[in-house]
Amino acid sequence: MKRLTKKEEEIMDFFWDHGDLFVRELRDLCPEPRPHINTLSTQVRLLELEGYLHHREYGATYQYYAAISREDYRKEKLDNVVSRYFGKSYLRVISSLVKDEKVSVDELKRLIESTESNGR
Repeated sequence: MKRLTKKEEEIMDFFWDHGDLFVRELRDLCPEPRPHINTLSTQVRLLELEGYLHHREYGATYQYYAAISREDYRKEKLDNVVSRYFGKSYLRVISSLVKDEKVSVDELKRLIESTESNGR
């Protein structure tokens, strides 16, 4: 799957937060100034072509729904970052976070302890 633009992620957030939507319902959720219905419809169809959305037909109207969960999308996005910038090594990611003081060694120890206790 291709990476989503910021606008495409915003549209997907509506589906992840609200479930199945018709394009008009999606438009009503958008902040002002709302996009034109045709523009939004095109964006939704492109998201469907990319495999992020599916639809159900109701006569001449389509109701769209997420084809991928938010969690699966986040995982895929994280995997891409790790692959692209850290040589597919999550250990390099953690090392970088510790080195840049984004995560402390004590926090890592607590994480390991909580993971071990959950695995029992």
